[in-house]
Amino acid sequence: MTGSAHLYRVLPGLRDLARRQRGVVTRAQVGVLGMTPGHVEQQLRALRWRSLSEQVLVVHRGPLARDARLWAAVLGAPRGSVVGAWTALELQGLEGWTRDPVHLVVARGAKPDRHPWLVVHESRRLRAEDVVDAGGLPVHGGARAAVDAAAWQPTWRTAAGLMAAVVQQRLVTTDDLFAMLDTVGAVRHRKVMRLALADVVGGADSLAEIDFARLCRDAGLPEPSRQSPRRDLQGRRRFLDVEWPLPGGRRFVVEIDGVGHLERDRWYADLLRDAELGADTRTVRVRLPAMAARYEPDRVLAVVRHHLGW
Repeated sequence: MTGSAHLYRVLPGLRDLARRQRGVVTRAQVGVLGMTPGHVEQQLRALRWRSLSEQVLVVHRGPLARDARLWAAVLGAPRGSVVGAWTALELQGLEGWTRDPVHLVVARGAKPDRHPWLVVHESRRLRAEDVVDAGGLPVHGGARAAVDAAAWQPTWRTAAGLMAAVVQQRLVTTDDLFAMLDTVGAVRHRKVMRLALADVVGGADSLAEIDFARLCRDAGLPEPSRQSPRRDLQGRRRFLDVEWPLPGGRRFVVEIDGVGHLERDRWYADLLRDAELGADTRTVRVRLPAMAARYEPDRVLAVVRHHLGW
């Protein structure tokens, strides 16, 4: 029993196993099929197979493709480990947020195999109800994967943007994400994620304007007027978020954009709206992200002071 072709003839289950797991198997799995440790060593010495770890084998000598790495990560980890975070979102169709490493979630204190292409996250919250099947692989569903990925980011901006992306690309609903955030406890960026989701469903734009006005008032700046009416080039009635009068009849206008404005169609409409409102020598118009008033107030105040001449 030496050549791979012969192995597949005498052990038909081996071919099926290797095909299903993209060429990655464990010693225990091939042992169940009838291969002895000696037979395995023959394949390794003959350079037909290679070993990734003490228990995980690859039944060829070529490069390890990305789908094979997913299997290698799961098979080299304790039972209950799950493909999660960015990799789970990628498998469920998230576009524009690809991360090269494979992300694996394991129980706190677990000792999985380590590889240069693998990022291991330890969690105390490995729950069966959060796991879905993806071609035989255990994978975190969209809500759990998104919340984990956002919570493990160094910046709140990435966390907020990811919440918007998974909803806008219809991977998961805002209701599911809110429900997940209610169960995860005090994870990093939790408040940011909730505010971002509120922006996505359209309930936070007015709240953002209130936050912005309060920030200006607390800083001793004049409070702006809100929702001032204007007519665009088509004669339609439009409303500006916040506005200050300036000397000489000029105006300073600030539009407050929630993360929902990042969606392609919303961004397109916003640009056309700005163009149709028109720009004249009497109006200074700037756009600010809604969350900036909450998380980077000094930068926002510097912009306002500059244009108000304070």
